[in-house]
Amino acid sequence: MRDPLYNPVMRILLIEDHRDIAANIADYFAAKGDQVQVAADGLAGLALAQQQAHDVIVLDLMLPGIDGMEVCRRLRTTTDAQTPILILTARDLLADKVAGLDAGADDYLIKPFSLLELAARLRALTRRVAIPTRTALSVADLHYDLHTLTASRDGQPLKLNPTTRRILALLMQQTHRVVPREELEHYLWGDHRPGPDVLRAHVHALRNAIDKDHAVKLVHTIHGTGYRLATPDEVNT
Repeated sequence: MRDPLYNPVMRILLIEDHRDIAANIADYFAAKGDQVQVAADGLAGLALAQQQAHDVIVLDLMLPGIDGMEVCRRLRTTTDAQTPILILTARDLLADKVAGLDAGADDYLIKPFSLLELAARLRALTRRVAIPTRTALSVADLHYDLHTLTASRDGQPLKLNPTTRRILALLMQQTHRVVPREELEHYLWGDHRPGPDVLRAHVHALRNAIDKDHAVKLVHTIHGTGYRLATPDEVNT
């Protein structure tokens, strides 16, 4: 019987070549009542993702055929860009995490990991949020449409993953203040917050997308507090 406190059924695509890990994950979520499809290599996982709809994708980095980083890039350019992707990796360097997020992932989990934590991360990624009443947001030459989920700066489209879009939406709705790091983490992941490097990596990816090619920087880190999206003049007043 399904636990009534557990979230609604998730359709999970698991792309993992380690048979024991894949079996443990699949059995755990199947026991919860979730639907799990398993692919043992990158090409098979990519094909399943393109052929069927899933609520979330769990993607190992070290895969035969094509690796997880390439799978992630192709998913973000050839399929529904809204499907959240969580990367499983044995690499714990910040540069590797940033690379995964830049490729289009929304979250990552370091091996070995707890199945309870994996479940919490997936529920956070698939959690539905209310659509704000104001759908068109603008700060200087940065524009974001909450209805179409499209963003642009100086007329040029920005490539964002679902998590960086959520960060952008919150920061643009709160341009009058600094958003504390803890508030942003809770907004993204609820009570099951990952380590500080996860948020830092997402903000790094957002800053690269928004500010990298522009003299006027809009994403500001307020050290010891959090983040603010505003023009430099507004931040300094």
